[in-house]
Parts: sequence; structure tokens; C-alpha cells
Amino acid sequence: MEESSDPRPYEGGSRGRHETPEERADRRWNELLQEVRVTQTGVQILFGFLLTVVFTPVFTTLSHADKIIYVITVLLGAATTGTLIGPVTFHRMVTGRRIKPETVVWASRLTFLGTLLLLATVASVLLLILRVAMDDTVVPWIVAGAVVWFALCWFVLPIWARHRYGSRRDA
Repeated sequence: MEESSDPRPYEGGSRGRHETPEERADRRWNELLQEVRVTQTGVQILFGFLLTVVFTPVFTTLSHADKIIYVITVLLGAATTGTLIGPVTFHRMVTGRRIKPETVVWASRLTFLGTLLLLATVASVLLLILRVAMDDTVVPWIVAGAVVWFALCWFVLPIWARHRYGSRRDA
């Protein structure tokens, strides 16, 4: 449906789209599903790669600290994978119960949590790889810089845009 330019409020007092609560839930679900598909693919590839590392000859040469970082990274990857697959199974298990708006809310929360876990997983992967690849003294700074960059892109910019443009009304 097209955005409406009619300034009168629609259902629930909101301005914008002419859609029922069910239509809105369907639209929001489809948008969320597309977002989850993008992140799931990357997470599953990363997690698959992490699972193979333990079977490589290099793994036996890692220090005890690096092996602990590896285990933490694998656990974070598993948690991220589970959390980002959660919206799909949640939807499947409640389909037909007429709770689509609530399903969208819970799936959105799971996706947000999955994004936070993804940030932790990527930081942990970077920490492990960079500790093996280079001088330990600069690694924490590089990882911190990457975490700040991801936080800016994934959280700060959207929050800023939501604040900056969230109060606009349709013309």
C-alpha cells in the first residue's frame, strides 16, 4: 500500500499507512524476516567456520588463553545462531493462534538480542584471529575500534535517525 498524505489519523490515532492491525503485523513480519535472512546467512557461515577451527593443526599450537577465547567465541556463535533462528521457530509454533502482532514484537526482540550477540561474536572472533596474527599490544585497540564502529553503524545511527526523524508528520 502507498503512504497516505491524508493528515487525519487512522486506526489507533496513527498517521501514515491505511492498514489494519493484521496488515501492519504482516508487513512488519515480512520486513523483519528479510532482515533476519541477511544476518542469519552471515552468522551461519561464521559459525560453520568456527566449528572447523578446532580440527586444524594450528589449533593445537594455540595458547591456553586463545583456546579459552575460541571456546567463548564458539559459544557466542551458537547463542547468536539460536537467537536469530528463534523468530522463525517462534512464528511457526504460534501460527494460527491469531497473535501475529505479538509474534512480531517477540521476534523483533529476539532479532535485536541476536544482533547484540553478533556484535559480541564478531568482537571475539577478531580478538582471537588478531591475537594469532599480530602483536598483542595493539589487538585490544583494534578490536575496541571495530566494536565502536559496529555499534555506531548498528545502533547509534538508527537511534539518532529515529530521534531526528521520528517526530515528523506526513505532509
